[in-house]
Amino acid sequence: MAQLNFSHHFLIAMPAMADSIFAKSLTYICEHNEQGALGIIINRPISLTLGDLFAQIQAPLSKPELKNVPVYFGGPVQTDRGFVLHEPMGQWQSTLPINGQVGLTTSKDILQAVGLGNGPPNLLVTLGYSGWTQGQLEHELSQNAWLSVPASAHILFDLPPEERLPAAMAILGIDYASLSEDAGHA
Repeated sequence: MAQLNFSHHFLIAMPAMADSIFAKSLTYICEHNEQGALGIIINRPISLTLGDLFAQIQAPLSKPELKNVPVYFGGPVQTDRGFVLHEPMGQWQSTLPINGQVGLTTSKDILQAVGLGNGPPNLLVTLGYSGWTQGQLEHELSQNAWLSVPASAHILFDLPPEERLPAAMAILGIDYASLSEDAGHA
């Protein structure tokens, strides 16, 4: 059986999601392979802004319009570490290419470029990420914990966080409010 690959897909938490970290979350899968999966929750802004973050790392932020852009809770793993989801991919010291256009960068050089006004035009900064061990994501999908849908850069970078989950659901033609908390198998 071929390995499923959910890279560059959204995971939509089903209403019955028991884990409060992921309840009502929209997660973008950055990498999925035989070792497991890595994703970023993209609809959970935290109280930290890019202005606050740049002040903490003592870096200039030359574009005032970025000062109030929220930083996101990306997931429960390595919450003390920053992750920058961005388009275009660019040439950074430590980037995971996702689909040829979108990348996930963990090196500080991208933040320095953003601060100087030379960073990618589309970006989402998170603290932490979400991770699944080998076979864990597939098991959770088989247990109806998640819906999956191919990702859209428009949803990732153009919509405010509160509109991202409904927009991903709209790709499936489903209203989130109409989903049942009961799961079943045919």
